[in-house]
Amino acid sequence: MPSFRSRLIQTIIRDLKDALLSNVPIEKRRSQAEDTARRGVRVPRGVTTHSITASGVPAERLSPEASDPQRVLLYLHGGGYVIGSIATHRGLASRIAIAAKARLLLIDYRLAPEHPFPAALEDALSAYRWLLAQGVDPRHLAIGGDSAGGGLTLATALSLRDHQEPLPAALFLLSPWTDLTFSGDSIKSRAQRDPVLSINDNWLENTYAGDQPLTHPLISPLFADLTSLPPTIIQVGTEEILYDDSTRLAERARRSGMDATLEVWEGMWHVFQGFAPYVPEAGQAIGQIGVFLKKHIP
Repeated sequence: MPSFRSRLIQTIIRDLKDALLSNVPIEKRRSQAEDTARRGVRVPRGVTTHSITASGVPAERLSPEASDPQRVLLYLHGGGYVIGSIATHRGLASRIAIAAKARLLLIDYRLAPEHPFPAALEDALSAYRWLLAQGVDPRHLAIGGDSAGGGLTLATALSLRDHQEPLPAALFLLSPWTDLTFSGDSIKSRAQRDPVLSINDNWLENTYAGDQPLTHPLISPLFADLTSLPPTIIQVGTEEILYDDSTRLAERARRSGMDATLEVWEGMWHVFQGFAPYVPEAGQAIGQIGVFLKKHIP
């Protein structure tokens, strides 16, 4: 049974719903997200932040007091590839870093429509290669992200594998957007239950894909060959329209021989982990990510 606090917050966000997949202009949506971050996003105590540039990609290093200096995370934020930033996600990223006892690099990859595919992927790869050039051992490195950032995480790992570059030790995906064709049954079956997302035509997916097919494996990694990818944890809430993006991914991953852990959180919504510390389940889920990462990153 979801906690009382999670049900209360879900009711509030449902009432205030201004869905990502709506006709609100991108500029206004970005501005609203940044304003919300300035008012409400707080970095937990004991985490220091340092702005840097990673091979030309704006980034921020988050360093918890108790972090293992060898254990490093690369975080790719969500926002449908059109919104989101370091500012909007440093709170969530900081809590994941604390749970994993790791340093974390949070990047501002280029956004669509100004920079469609493969710009975000190029920036993620540049940041990853920069970390390796700084002496980070890939055996002590994990990549993760939420929503579009989860899909981008998979695309980054797939590209590294295909180019025979060193792979990270693990991946962590929070409500990953893996299918830009919106072919999952949950898109319709959970449409009335999802307090955060809704579908309005198909402008968003085409904004990122540009002139590439939506089934391109680096755009919709659900359709990719998933063999030889690192151990992966996937978390998803039962109340989101992208539920099937996670369940189908986990099924395909296991069939390919990939070590994939799927955690389904009853009564939770899209990227509910971002509501820590206000929602108990959010903190619990982040704790589970930390356990997974400490297991797979020595």
